[in-house]
Amino acid sequence: MRTVAVVGASLAGLSAARSLRNRGYDGRLVVIGDEAHRPYDRPPLSKEFLAGAIGEADLALERGDEELAAEWVLGVRAAGLDSTERAIRLADGREVRADGVVIATGAAARTLPGTEGLAGVHVLRTLDDARALRDELARGGRLVVIGGGFIGAEVASTARALGLDVTVVEAAPTPLAGPLGEAMGRVLSGLHADHGVRLLCGVGVKGLGGERRVDSVLLEDSRGVPADIVVVGVGARPCVDWLQGSGVALDNGVKCGADGRTSLAGVVAVGDCANWYDPRAGIHRRVEHWTGALERPDAAVATLLAHGATAPGTPRPPYFWSDQYGVKIQFVGHAAGADSVTVEEGATEDRSFLAVYRRASRPVAVLGMNQPRLFTRWRKQLATEAS
Repeated sequence: MRTVAVVGASLAGLSAARSLRNRGYDGRLVVIGDEAHRPYDRPPLSKEFLAGAIGEADLALERGDEELAAEWVLGVRAAGLDSTERAIRLADGREVRADGVVIATGAAARTLPGTEGLAGVHVLRTLDDARALRDELARGGRLVVIGGGFIGAEVASTARALGLDVTVVEAAPTPLAGPLGEAMGRVLSGLHADHGVRLLCGVGVKGLGGERRVDSVLLEDSRGVPADIVVVGVGARPCVDWLQGSGVALDNGVKCGADGRTSLAGVVAVGDCANWYDPRAGIHRRVEHWTGALERPDAAVATLLAHGATAPGTPRPPYFWSDQYGVKIQFVGHAAGADSVTVEEGATEDRSFLAVYRRASRPVAVLGMNQPRLFTRWRKQLATEAS
């Protein structure tokens, strides 16, 4: 291959570029990103950066002595992929021709319809999002977080530590029941009550009040929650619209094999936009976790450079962590399908425990709260059993 284009300049794209060079690729390397920023770390955006504990320089993902010999095309989004011409069309009219393509365009935060232009309403996905929200939180007031997932919970935790009055609204009866199951979802939601955050569950949002600036969140049960700032944390959608008509199969993102290969030869996909096949479960999964964006690109790059001749391996069980109210939360595996969950160490009421999820007596996931050493041992065990 004379030219490889990596479309996406966040962690997954950077990891793919590094893997290309580490695996001996010495041809032309083009990295395309829709943001003007060089690759930066996203997890601190909802925590240390939002709290003002670290600055933008601390978010940099590139090492000071790192030289990838890449052409960086930043601040312009990909608008299309012409498989016949092997060309990526950019929104500014330019084209980048490439023999191999790594799709790493990530995901975009979902918004509430009809809230465009209403001041005080935020999502949190990018550095620019975090800048705007940080400035607002510094002024204090009443914050309403719509969505009780991990991003929403982290924002609530950070805002509460800054002294804001915080309410979290979650449409599901139990926050985090999807990734963690009902029982452990209830345990984690208790962290909000522990720290004076109001949690309103089992009720949806009908709309937002206010003319030029938000002043309330209107619930479907006719209640209104006063708000000076609103953060919408209702998930993300994969950024794959630009691939329509390209020949790349799409299904909740880019549909991939267990090694990132797509339906189009010479094209692989990684990161939040990639719906990889999980051979253990026999289904496709789109994993939106930092470790997946760090680790999986190497397998995809190996496939790309070998022109698909490599045998797909088994991806490691997905791992993520969250810091909320001073508690370190770690999770590995998949809770879905588990038929039991047991606390193996500590106690849930102490907010320090380790729980193991099992299916037919076989461990399939592990959750730890303030149990990093024991969790690490279980994570290694789960990875060994899955390989």
